[in-house]
This record gives sequence, C-alpha cells and structure tokens, in this order.
Amino acid sequence: MRSAARRWLARRVPVRRRDTVTKVLASLAVLGIAGAVAGLGTYGAFSDAAPVTTSVQSARVDLTIGVPSGGATIPAPASNFVPGDSMTRAVDVVNVGTVPVAAVTLAVTTSNSNALVTNAANGLQLTVRRCSQAWTWNGSTSAPAYTCGGTETTVLSGSPRGSATVISPGSATPGGRDHLVFTLAMPTTAGNTFQGLSTVVNLTFTGTQLPGAPR
Repeated sequence: MRSAARRWLARRVPVRRRDTVTKVLASLAVLGIAGAVAGLGTYGAFSDAAPVTTSVQSARVDLTIGVPSGGATIPAPASNFVPGDSMTRAVDVVNVGTVPVAAVTLAVTTSNSNALVTNAANGLQLTVRRCSQAWTWNGSTSAPAYTCGGTETTVLSGSPRGSATVISPGSATPGGRDHLVFTLAMPTTAGNTFQGLSTVVNLTFTGTQLPGAPR
C-alpha cells in the first residue's frame, strides 16, 4: 500500500508544478505586453502658450425725454376740453447713449378709438414742431406758450395717430438734443357728438443705431 501511494504521489506532484509554472509564465507574458503598450505613450516635451485677449463692450442706444427750463411739467392731462381749447407743452429729446443713431422717428398712438381720434376734420388735432435752439417760454405755467428764436420746422401735423421721421435730428449724436413743442387742439367745429369722450395720446421717439462696421 505504501509503495502504491509513493508511486501515486510521484505521478501527481510534477504535473501540478508544471501547471503552476505555466500559469505564472502566462501571467507574466500578459503583464509584459501591457507594459510595452503603456511605454509607447510615455515621453517628455516642452510647451508654451501665448494667449490673446480682447475686451468688448457693447454700445448703448438711449433716448430720453426732458423738460426744458421754465417749461410746464409732463405728462399733461387735459380735462373739460371744449371746442376751441388747445394745450401746448415743450419737450427735449436727448441722446444719452454712447453712439450716434442713424434716425429718430416719432410714433403717435392713442389708448382707444372714438371720434376724438377717428374724425380727421373735427377730432383732436396734434402738431409737433421743432426749433433749432431752445424755445423761449412765455405765458403762464398752466397755459404756457413758446416762441422759436431760430429755425422752426413742423415734424407732424394732423390726427393724433401716425408716424414721422425727425429730419437731421440734433439727438442723432451722443449728448445732442432736439427742442420740440407739441400742441393738442379741439377744432371749433366739433359738435355735441364729441361730449364726454376721452383718450390718451402717446408720443414715442425711437432712435435706430447706425450699421455696424469693421473695427
């Protein structure tokens, strides 16, 4: 029995050792391949970066409405208007932006539609005038009047709806301004159908930028 056991051990031990050695060598071969692949991407190099930075600030197009010295305050509500009444107020359109504008336009709208607005002959009449210099104020605070000591032009006249372009506006350049007066009047021909009507008249001045250009 002992001889048989020794022969059995002699047969089994070499086989297990060969298997173990084979497995270890195979593992080392795999590690060797992986190390060779990793070594292909390992190298040293000098580098440098030269950045270019540019500061960009966008322009600001900004028109504002100002009341000239001595003028009546705005907005100016007018109540109990009767045929023959009128109201005149002065405003300055000022360019407080950072760039010139190509054009200044005026748009006139109303809050509703009734005979005050739709009746072109007997409804409200709006006139917007411009002076090449500041208007001279006279009259009273509640009923001011204005005189142009320079060149006077009419920007818009007629129904309190529509639009117009301000020709050669002073407010085209930053810091520039346009001296304007607007008058709302009810014709003496307005009859009883105009009693008790109301509307809000809005005057909006818009500046449009000059086209962009290479810098």
